[in-house]
Amino acid sequence: MTRKQKKILIRILLAAVLLIVVHFLPFTGWLQLFVFLVPYGVIGYDVLWSALRNILHGQIFDEQFLMTIATVGAFATGDYPEAVAVMLFYQVGEWFQSIAVGKSRKSIAALMDIRPDSAVVLRNGEEVEVFPDEVAVGEILLVRPGEKIPLDGVIAEGTTSVNTAALTGESLPRDCSVGDTVISGSINLTGVIQVTAAKTFGESTVSKILELVENSANKKAKAEKFITRFARYYTPCVVIGALLLAVVPPLFIGGWSEWIHRALIFLVVSCPCALVISVPLSFFGGIGGASRKGILIKGANYLEALSNVKTVVFDKTGTLTCGSFTVSEIHPETIGEQDFLELAALAESYSNHPIAESICRTYGKEIDHGRIEMAQELSGKGIRAIIDDKRVVAGNEKLMKAVGLSVPEIRAVGTVVHLAADGVYLGYLVITDELKDDAAEAIQSLKVAGVSKTVMLTGDLEQVGRAVGEKLGIDETHTQLLPDQKVEKVEELLAGGTLAFVGDGINDAPVLTRADIGIAMGALGSDAAIEAADIVLMDDQPSKIAEAIRISRKTMAIVKQNIIFALSVKGIVLILGALGIAGMWLAVFADVGVMILAILNAMRALKND
Repeated sequence: MTRKQKKILIRILLAAVLLIVVHFLPFTGWLQLFVFLVPYGVIGYDVLWSALRNILHGQIFDEQFLMTIATVGAFATGDYPEAVAVMLFYQVGEWFQSIAVGKSRKSIAALMDIRPDSAVVLRNGEEVEVFPDEVAVGEILLVRPGEKIPLDGVIAEGTTSVNTAALTGESLPRDCSVGDTVISGSINLTGVIQVTAAKTFGESTVSKILELVENSANKKAKAEKFITRFARYYTPCVVIGALLLAVVPPLFIGGWSEWIHRALIFLVVSCPCALVISVPLSFFGGIGGASRKGILIKGANYLEALSNVKTVVFDKTGTLTCGSFTVSEIHPETIGEQDFLELAALAESYSNHPIAESICRTYGKEIDHGRIEMAQELSGKGIRAIIDDKRVVAGNEKLMKAVGLSVPEIRAVGTVVHLAADGVYLGYLVITDELKDDAAEAIQSLKVAGVSKTVMLTGDLEQVGRAVGEKLGIDETHTQLLPDQKVEKVEELLAGGTLAFVGDGINDAPVLTRADIGIAMGALGSDAAIEAADIVLMDDQPSKIAEAIRISRKTMAIVKQNIIFALSVKGIVLILGALGIAGMWLAVFADVGVMILAILNAMRALKND
């Protein structure tokens, strides 16, 4: 507990003891009033002051005002114990609220703890400690065991294990060595490493995560907006209703004291704090609980929309597959396999395309660029180069046809790269992209979660896309799509209900924006995709989508339970109070008791088990 929470608890206990003591004192009249004012002042002075201050600022109809009117009115009608009890239980409810909010904030605070306080930079052979935002791209960072990695970068020297739990929810550390990418906010565990900064602090992963979390509270769900509007009109209405209940009946049938007492009960019951507190707390808890799983939800409105998802659309490369291509087959026809692979690697060496990089990686030897006289990349087709005075072309079937060569019929599943030199066809390679370990589980989990349709959109060849779709059990697969065609396809699918699109590349940004819910792969995804998305999966595991849907549905169920429970109980007790059947103690339960139960129920949103 915080110091403030401890002080409130002490006041609650002290007021409770004083209430019991003064209740048994043999005082009457004005003296009895004064002794009951002691516990009332101990427990209620801050509520009275807040109500007075709000009235002076024109903010009349709030819960402090209702509590003040109800308890002061109870004193006026001689119900001294009830007046103190109402204020006492109200403060108990506020204390529970404070504890609940504090608990949910700890989840967010744990995430906020990923912010690095400083960075050690190697400048002119010396270690210089600076603020992370003072580090330039390309500078070398020194990170010792136990320290946070301050900026995104690439390991230039050393090996280590990195803890990414605060970012991804993944408890197992990741082994990293020279050439591996490390992300800011993760913790270096074992070895001293030197990291070349790849991004400024403002563009690094840690900054973007913190920005997403900090802004999430500003995006309210429909349920939250409803409760805000409801309280704005509801509170003045019940005050007017209580006033009419206190004045109108006794004008005709008498009994002013009895009807004023009923009006005070009406005020106590009608306080909307159970709804005003528990509904936002539920969403806050849901977002905080999801963040612990490595699922960043940018606002309560997206959490609410996610609970209604009927269709989930996937990009293929980097989303359902690893996005790291490998050469799976080599089929030379007129030269040896090693010579074939060497010529293909030389031709592709000037390209930064993932397929070209996979061929060079498979070749595994240093490229002799002196043998390459010219190299030209042909968009959408391949490479044209002059190597050892030979005119070499490497690419797809379109390129082969463009140079007047025919290719054999190939049934292999993967991207095929053909190779020819001086007009002679030399053979082909098959490049494949491995499925992510949890891709099949992701699709199956979505179906179990009640998602009615799964769709995959890809720019890859039909035979490749179909094979992946069938292997994973995806309902629909659409292949050879350009980015604008993906948008058109998503717009067609939107007619089938709330739609979520999952992607990772820069070409997915338009589709992520167009979908009802955009979900981006955060660890490996492009900055543009993460910016455009509404939800970010920090560990790139598509199976987390079903987890996110489950969290959203659980949160929405809690929100609906609290709304129905609070309104039902209050409605019943309001009627009973107006009829003179319900007393002040039942009114206290209908207000504070309902609020405490609603808060405890809302706290379940933090638990994702």
